[in-house]
Amino acid sequence: MKTFTFKLKVYYEDTDAGGVVYYANYLKFMERARSDALESLGFSNKKLIDENGTYIIVKSCNISYMKSALLEDNLEIKSNIKEITKTSFFMSQKVFKSNDQITEAEIHLVTIDKKGKPVKIPGTLKVELEKLI
Repeated sequence: MKTFTFKLKVYYEDTDAGGVVYYANYLKFMERARSDALESLGFSNKKLIDENGTYIIVKSCNISYMKSALLEDNLEIKSNIKEITKTSFFMSQKVFKSNDQITEAEIHLVTIDKKGKPVKIPGTLKVELEKLI
């Protein structure tokens, strides 16, 4: 199983008044990590839209927060593909501060067309995703 690692630093804009990362920002961090993983496979969200008319959207997300990240912390998000269907795939994403896991999410992603209807994952993308399991 291939793991994608995305690193980021927590900036002031990511935190609340107490210097703690605002809970919804973890979802933004994970989105960046997914986009970066997609790009490392030779794809991008824009390329999928332009060439296939396909969007990747989040259908569901189950997230658990174990510990907080703070202003100027360095974080790593580790992402894995868990399962692939005809029109969707599932990812596990874990956020680490140093070597401590602080957040975990299971994300269900679906490929849709411009009208919002589920469509098959483009063949070239599916081939690359299947190599990762």
